[in-house]
Amino acid sequence: MRVVSVVSTKGGVGKTTVAANLGGLLADAGLRVLLLDLDSQPTLSGYYALSQKADAGAYEFIALNLTARAQIVSKTLIAGLDLILSNDAQGQLSTLLLHAPDGRLRLRNLLDNFRPSYDLLLIDTQGARSVLLEMAILACDLALSPITPEMLAARELRRGTLKLLRELEPFHHLGVPPPPLRLLLNQVNAIRMDTRMIIRGLRETFVEATNISVLDTVVPDRVAYLNAASLGLPVHRIEARRSRERRSPSALETMQALAIELFPEWREAISRVGRCAEAQ
Repeated sequence: MRVVSVVSTKGGVGKTTVAANLGGLLADAGLRVLLLDLDSQPTLSGYYALSQKADAGAYEFIALNLTARAQIVSKTLIAGLDLILSNDAQGQLSTLLLHAPDGRLRLRNLLDNFRPSYDLLLIDTQGARSVLLEMAILACDLALSPITPEMLAARELRRGTLKLLRELEPFHHLGVPPPPLRLLLNQVNAIRMDTRMIIRGLRETFVEATNISVLDTVVPDRVAYLNAASLGLPVHRIEARRSRERRSPSALETMQALAIELFPEWREAISRVGRCAEAQ
């Protein structure tokens, strides 16, 4: 089971949108996908309609070490896409984990219970530094950080997410190194001159970094993503073809390219989603 945490210490960069749409695409590719919502503002939990709602959720999973799928895993209407709902509105998990001996490693220690049942676990996190965010980073084998092409977002990346990863380096001595970080340019308006300058600057900054890279895939600022969220559907089902007015890729092509770049081992299955959509 691959484990990917969608992370950023800055809110509003599109973590939930990326997690929901990436999970939806991979489920349509035939993979078994589990979403885990660790945000106390549970946007991901409400993105997709449920066919079956579990009695418990993320709080019981993390606080009580409850791993019985029938009790904590809800099923969405998207075949192959399951969800552990956020149910920690009061933020109690952060306090609990802060004082627990295994706090930052608890999620990592619980994941073996799900490996036989899923191909991918996607974790949505809070848009602020917290012990929950640190726990999600240490549990994953890849961290994906959406970043909007704005100067303030670029500065927050350096003093927030990158600083956090450096401060987690001591866990390397416990056999838990911080994961590789992939930066995803999100909500991009390619027409703006400052956008192109910031993107170029980001790519140049990390060109020689060993554990950090900027993905080639760029997610445009497109109304299709808002429409998909309103309908509770993966965006690739909403916009499968390029419009005649635009030369930029469709939402299907964008999410497909992102998924293949992150998971090249699933290229063939991901590519079939595109062929099926075009045939409809």
